[in-house]
Amino acid sequence: MIKYSPPVANGTDVNLMMGYTHALSGTTAWLAAVPLVTSQSLLGSHAVVLSPTQVAAGAVVCAGAALLPDIDHHDGTIANTYGPVTQVLCKVVGKISGGHRHATHSLVFAAAAGYGTDWLATHAVYAWWGALFFIVGLGLRGVGIGFQQRHYATGLLNTLLAAGIVYVMRDLDMRFVGYAVALGCVAHLIGDCLTPQGCPVLWPVQTRFQAGILKRTGGTGERWVVTPILTVAIVILAIRSAIGDQVTTWLRA
Repeated sequence: MIKYSPPVANGTDVNLMMGYTHALSGTTAWLAAVPLVTSQSLLGSHAVVLSPTQVAAGAVVCAGAALLPDIDHHDGTIANTYGPVTQVLCKVVGKISGGHRHATHSLVFAAAAGYGTDWLATHAVYAWWGALFFIVGLGLRGVGIGFQQRHYATGLLNTLLAAGIVYVMRDLDMRFVGYAVALGCVAHLIGDCLTPQGCPVLWPVQTRFQAGILKRTGGTGERWVVTPILTVAIVILAIRSAIGDQVTTWLRA
C-alpha cells in the first residue's frame, strides 16, 4: 500500500536503484504500451503507427529515458556515462532541482521530458540527434556497458557506441519518441517508489509516495526478484510484438 512521508533532506540518499533495473523497466514499459500508443480508438489523432524497427528503437530510447530522472545525482549511472561531462552536468542539475529525488523525480519532469524530446524530434532534427545520443548512452550504461572505476574509458566507449546507434537510427521517423521518453521516466518513478525513500511524484507538492517493498536498493529483492520478472516480461512482450495481433486473436478463439 502506498504510504506518505515528508521529504528527505538533500544528500541523504546515496543508494540508487541499479541502472540496469531502471533500463529493463523502461524497455518493459514501452513494449507493454505499444498497443496503447498505436490505438486510434484510444488516442485518436495522437496515436502513432509503429513498424517493427520503430518498436525496437522505442525500446532503446525508453530504456535510456528510464534513467533520466537520476540526472540530479552527482555519482549515479548518468554521471558516469560520459565521464567528466555528465558528472558536471549532474552536479549542476542536482543543485538546480533541489537535490536527488526531488524535481526530476516527478510527473512534471516526465511530461516535460516527453514533450521536449517530441518537439526536438519533429522540429529540430540535429538537436534531436544530440538528445538521442545522450539518451542512448544512458541505456548502454544502464545495462552495464562500461569499465569499473574508469570513467574516462567508459565515457569514450559510450560515446562511440551511442554515436553508431544514432547513425543507424538517423533516418527513422521518431514521432513516437515523446511517448517513449515519458514512459521511461514514469517507469523510473514507479521503481523508486518501491524503495523506502520514495519520490515526490506530484512535485512541486513535496509529499513523497513510497511503498517500501525494496528495503535496500541493489539488494536481494532487486537482484533476484525484480530483475528476473522484468527480464521475463520483456521476452514475453517482445514475442507478443513480433507475433502481432493476428495470433493473439487466434489464441483467444
